[in-house]
Amino acid sequence: MTDKTSNQMWGGRFAAGPDAIMEAINASIGFDKRMAAQDIAGSRAHAAMLAATGIVSDSDANAMREGLLTVLSEIEGGTFEFSTALEDIHMNVEARLKDIIGEPAGRLHTGRSRNDQVATDFKLWVRDQLDAVAAALEALIRALLTQAEAGADWVMPGFTHLQVAQPVTWGHHMMAYVEMFGRDLSRIRDARARMNECPLGAAALAGTSFPIDREMTARDLGFDRPSANSLDAVSDRDFALEFLAAASISAMHLSRMAEELVIWSSAQFRFVMLSDRFSTGSSIMPQKKNPDAAELIRAKVGRIFGANVALMMVMKGLPLAYSKDMQEDKEQVFDAADNLMLALAAMEGMVKDMAANRPSLEVAAASGFSTATDLADWLVRVLDMPFRDAHHVTGSLVAMAEAKGCDLPDLSLEDMQSVHGEISVSVYDVLGVHNSVASRQSYGGTAPVRVREQIARWKERLG
Repeated sequence: MTDKTSNQMWGGRFAAGPDAIMEAINASIGFDKRMAAQDIAGSRAHAAMLAATGIVSDSDANAMREGLLTVLSEIEGGTFEFSTALEDIHMNVEARLKDIIGEPAGRLHTGRSRNDQVATDFKLWVRDQLDAVAAALEALIRALLTQAEAGADWVMPGFTHLQVAQPVTWGHHMMAYVEMFGRDLSRIRDARARMNECPLGAAALAGTSFPIDREMTARDLGFDRPSANSLDAVSDRDFALEFLAAASISAMHLSRMAEELVIWSSAQFRFVMLSDRFSTGSSIMPQKKNPDAAELIRAKVGRIFGANVALMMVMKGLPLAYSKDMQEDKEQVFDAADNLMLALAAMEGMVKDMAANRPSLEVAAASGFSTATDLADWLVRVLDMPFRDAHHVTGSLVAMAEAKGCDLPDLSLEDMQSVHGEISVSVYDVLGVHNSVASRQSYGGTAPVRVREQIARWKERLG
């Protein structure tokens, strides 16, 4: 496309075309062409509204709407030639529409600006992405529920500070991630509801003198309502920031689980076996099976966090209304969205394929004096001992077991009574890991009966 053509799109304001440097810094078509479908949907709704309000003729509107479908088919078919001289997706589409239908194409931009046009396109794109992320989160949650149901009563160590703390169940651990990703799903749905106001018709910043029907275009594009303030409508990128914020939190959750899978799949833990589909080998060490998918998920958080901070920095100093700085909004969101979707899909695949090593989990659950709290609780409950005293007695017994190189259940009754004479043989009933987890029946606890209740609740919630 020539500079002359570009100047024709601008009108008579500029006598000479931009030089190569200005064209390079000004053009966004290299990335905003991803919004082609949204741009064309917005333009078709705008054309229909222009006809319904009598601003353009029905014949012109029909020509525009049909011509836009032709443009869309060319883009989807890979035959459309994008031009950096035309800067962005909006002017590329409009120029091609003029080639196809001629003079009526010039009426399409009546009553709108590129400012409200790009805000609408971007909102439509982010809204579609929010729907895709919600579906991906639901799929991951379902995979976790399957794991939780299979191992609702399998014991494993629960950790604090990455030190063995108390026994929990595999199902309980999986359900912890269900809750995390469930909050992510809630944030995504909240963000979608909040951003679902249509900027189209705000024009450059002040609205338009044409008798447009903003309710009609909002409705046709699936928005709940038109945005209420034209200045805000063209300068708002909260919807993109909120998407990035929600994506960042979700990516953090993915990274936490990825870290656990890296640890759990190691030879030192052997808690899980990851499938070959999500692992790689070593170029030099034939015994290696590397959890590369989990490691890459862990790394992608940096890109998503970075996108969030980058767009915050772009927006933080902008006066109302639109500034060209806001052209820098899309690449950050596109990259974050791509990487979040990839990470969600990879995590779902790993969770669906992974096999928990139940014997290793159970052996580890019984190690590290994991039932010490159960012993302290028994002293309180049976001997009516103040908890702080029970804590001291238990600590002494742990020190004794440590010195003997055994675990608490391996201490003899005589050993225990040497620390506190009223301890009876019934104490051993609480020192087994299965008894320990079964006793944790408070709401939200690790007891298998509570885990199964939470699984049922989530299944009902997802439908």
